[in-house]
Amino acid sequence: MTTDVMEKVTTEDVLTFKEGGVGRIRLHRPKALNALNLPMVQAMTEALLDWRNDPEVKIIMIDHAEGRGFCAGGDVVTIAKSSEGHGAAGQAFFFQEYRMNHLMYTYPKRGIVFMDGVTMGGGVGISCPCKYRIATERTMFAMPETSIGLFPDVGAGRYLSRLRGRVAQFLALTGARLDGAECLALGLATHYIPSERLEEVKQKLTETPTHIEAILKEASVEPPPARIVENYAQIDRLFASDRYEDILAALEADDSEWAQKELATLRTKSPTACKVSLRLLVESPRQFHFLDEMRMEYGIVVRMFRHPDFIEGVRAVLIDKDHAPKWEPATPEGVTDAMVDRFFEPLPERDAWTPLGS
Repeated sequence: MTTDVMEKVTTEDVLTFKEGGVGRIRLHRPKALNALNLPMVQAMTEALLDWRNDPEVKIIMIDHAEGRGFCAGGDVVTIAKSSEGHGAAGQAFFFQEYRMNHLMYTYPKRGIVFMDGVTMGGGVGISCPCKYRIATERTMFAMPETSIGLFPDVGAGRYLSRLRGRVAQFLALTGARLDGAECLALGLATHYIPSERLEEVKQKLTETPTHIEAILKEASVEPPPARIVENYAQIDRLFASDRYEDILAALEADDSEWAQKELATLRTKSPTACKVSLRLLVESPRQFHFLDEMRMEYGIVVRMFRHPDFIEGVRAVLIDKDHAPKWEPATPEGVTDAMVDRFFEPLPERDAWTPLGS
């Protein structure tokens, strides 16, 4: 079982250092769009623990050093290969990633994240706990897990389920990509700042971190119109049900171009992952603490990453890139309530997720 001992971790894929009164975490794995691997998670966790009681560190700043991806998620190719064997590498990654997510959610110091680029999956998990979330014209925010047989995890059940109307169900099922203006409109971002101003903003923050709100306000601009706002009524009507078959039927019955496009998108997704995602959005608001959310999500993910759909989804989308997955079961009707129930069963105590320090 994973222990609480944190060994000294060094990796070139993430840079952790202090600058002025700021603890800085810079993702530096550009060829993989800064996708998180286990050494990166461990290094980030170690830095956060070191800075938690450091009086010199006033705020935490998270960004990426280069490339078009802020953070494209977790290194799911490695995890998928692990699940074909004994699965230990995948289980270790999720265990430690969720510990980092929980540490960030409960962290005593304010965090600021610059979502300047691709922000998906695990990138959402390290963005949403931050008090200040900066979107730009280059932001592309999504939780596309149903394309690879997973579900929106890393606390996304909590974050998405608190969005207005039925946007959570729409985002979780379709994996729709949001731009910076849409993130701001939904409250997933707190500020919209042009990318050309970011370096100046970061420099000012390192010089006077106690003035964070004034610095961000001064640099913010009015974003373009948020496209998703125009679709709120359609989303609320067509994604109204918590039953996946009902959503598909509603889309089928609507002959609008928008509905037919979303229906075609859903036809490419794992039926099992879609049903699990819908159930998650029902169960997440019932979890009183974020710790409970993490425990529940971990129980789901250690089963899902061993499911055939995850291995097949990663193959189809990220390895062979033929985008022609063969799901098991292949249809929503083939995924029974009992099958979904099993993903949500509590793990045995010896295997359950625990936070740092427990």
